[in-house]
Amino acid sequence: MDDSFCHDFFAYPIPTLHRRYEALRAVFLDRRPLTEIARQFGYRYGTLRNLVAQFRAQCRTGRTPPFSRPRLTDAPKEQHLITLLHNPIPRPRPIVTNSF
Repeated sequence: MDDSFCHDFFAYPIPTLHRRYEALRAVFLDRRPLTEIARQFGYRYGTLRNLVAQFRAQCRTGRTPPFSRPRLTDAPKEQHLITLLHNPIPRPRPIVTNSF
């Protein structure tokens, strides 16, 4: 069975968040050199280095990375849902411009 398409889906992701996820996964799980990962996923070395630094900072502060689902705590499921309802994810504000 030819699984080359399935392989390429993971090895060469196209959507931005999927590509970022796979690149960071290669850094932290595969422990490959940043230059090699940057080349594979179409990043510049400095950009990938910044993504790694941002990811580490988010993990240190307990913030969920942008491509992950919120983590369930040890609290009961109902308590977790109440917490999510009282602390909604901030939505970006629309950009208002004047057109003349």
